[in-house]
Amino acid sequence: MRKKTFAAAALLAAASLTLTACGGDSGDGASPVTVVSEDTTEQAATVLDKPFEKPDLILTDTGGEKYDLRERTAGRPTLVYFGYTHCPDVCPLTMSNIAVAKQKLSEADQDALQVVFVTTDPDRDTPEALGTWLKGVDPKIIGLTGDFDTIQAGARTMGISIEPSTKDKDGKIVSMHGTQVIAFSPKTDGGYVLYGEDTTVDDYIKDLPKLVKGQNP
Repeated sequence: MRKKTFAAAALLAAASLTLTACGGDSGDGASPVTVVSEDTTEQAATVLDKPFEKPDLILTDTGGEKYDLRERTAGRPTLVYFGYTHCPDVCPLTMSNIAVAKQKLSEADQDALQVVFVTTDPDRDTPEALGTWLKGVDPKIIGLTGDFDTIQAGARTMGISIEPSTKDKDGKIVSMHGTQVIAFSPKTDGGYVLYGEDTTVDDYIKDLPKLVKGQNP
């Protein structure tokens, strides 16, 4: 497996500068803007020598109930991704890749693995909207929404930068957000492996069985 090891502090500084501009439509049927990424990472798995602490996030799930990320995923292999449902390509592709790879796991491992999608566009991504979108990807993925400032602060603790959605000159909604997937170990609850947006289905298929056990990919 392609991988490299980084000190978490150095990665935090680098990852915070890596943003992808995702465009949604303006509600008038206009075409989405093109995704532009500064991410040039060539490796699939980045193993951190000093894992990130799981963010202290209490948000709202797709059923409208409060969800304490640390408490609900404690001791369980967990993938966390920050994105939004109106993203035209990067977010749905990432979640689809994970969902497809997850299906290759044993039933027991599928039940153990927690995949968490935290919206970066809470104004539009209501619990209902998140639930509807995730049903088309994998209904077992946990969708979370809430106050933008809370979400932004939680993402920042893992070096993932997100910014409030804005409209460009053509009225299209644009969201800037980091596209990293963070894997948390069931042994330590630390975020010890990072994946970039170029990670493929095959990469996840190879790595998920090890991540479920808290092993290095």
